[in-house]
Amino acid sequence: MSNSKKSYSNAFTATLSGIRDLFRKQKDVVILKDSDTLEGRKVLITGASSGLGFEAAVQFARRGASVIMACRSGVPEKGEMVRKLSGNSDVEMLQVDLSDIESIISLVDNLKKSSLKLDILICNAAVVPLKSRRTKQGLEEMFMVNYLAKYLFVRLLLENDLFNVDGSNIPRIIFVASESHRNPKDFDWEGFGKYSEYTMGKTVELYGYYKLLLTTFANELSRKLNSNGKTSYSVFALCPGPINSNIAREAPAIFKPLLKIVFSIFFRSPEIAVKPVIYLACSDEVRGKSIDYLFLMSRKEMDPKATDEENGKKLWKISEGLLKEHGIVFK
Repeated sequence: MSNSKKSYSNAFTATLSGIRDLFRKQKDVVILKDSDTLEGRKVLITGASSGLGFEAAVQFARRGASVIMACRSGVPEKGEMVRKLSGNSDVEMLQVDLSDIESIISLVDNLKKSSLKLDILICNAAVVPLKSRRTKQGLEEMFMVNYLAKYLFVRLLLENDLFNVDGSNIPRIIFVASESHRNPKDFDWEGFGKYSEYTMGKTVELYGYYKLLLTTFANELSRKLNSNGKTSYSVFALCPGPINSNIAREAPAIFKPLLKIVFSIFFRSPEIAVKPVIYLACSDEVRGKSIDYLFLMSRKEMDPKATDEENGKKLWKISEGLLKEHGIVFK
């Protein structure tokens, strides 16, 4: 295995890699402008109760968006905080547990009843558990939250016509991914969706694997939604870099003091790390693009495994088949 493949194999090397990435010179920097507003746009963000998602909600509200925060916890107090910090009262919170298929279906039903049309979807929620955990449906929690929930949620939103495609409007679907999607050597098609036990030593490796699934899905989604050179939906992905957030809240207690120090000194605050999310959501520079990927504020090619069309087709089909086993049949 090359050094690049080892970068995210465990928590220690992942942290070092994150620090190195921050200090590495970046090229082709994109610029987020104050004039890039979201007046009249409806934005939904998953995992918006803390960290990057919370900051994104604040920034979107400040730029004039109507914001929906889809969260497992923090309802309604986090929404009140966003209203106060942004000065925008058009902020709504909806409860969802992305580890539970039924909860995702319920969220989509509630959105449908409200007759809204989304302009921008930010799939941000992620977990880094201490060890494997079974979901209500018997799936592994990190696999469900970090990948399959996003596949299911996007498919349901599309099937229920919950995106604003009126006139010349091009909805934007944005996935918060990671450079760790480059780490896996290959796809584990045989083990896809099957529950297996693991401990913290395997967590970071699996986190990268699920980000590979996510970026592969993003590419296939763009191919399926856009054809004949016409962009009907913009599908974007990004790596915000290492963030001083609470995503490592389940790390072993013995490591938490050290991680807190490292995160506070070397990792970026959510206020800074959120910039590529805001850029992809509101910049005119990416208007009409069918697919894009940012690492920090620089454009970058995704790993070839993620952009490979055959991998995309297989992932789409196998994901659809797994959900069919759980009673979800798409049109």
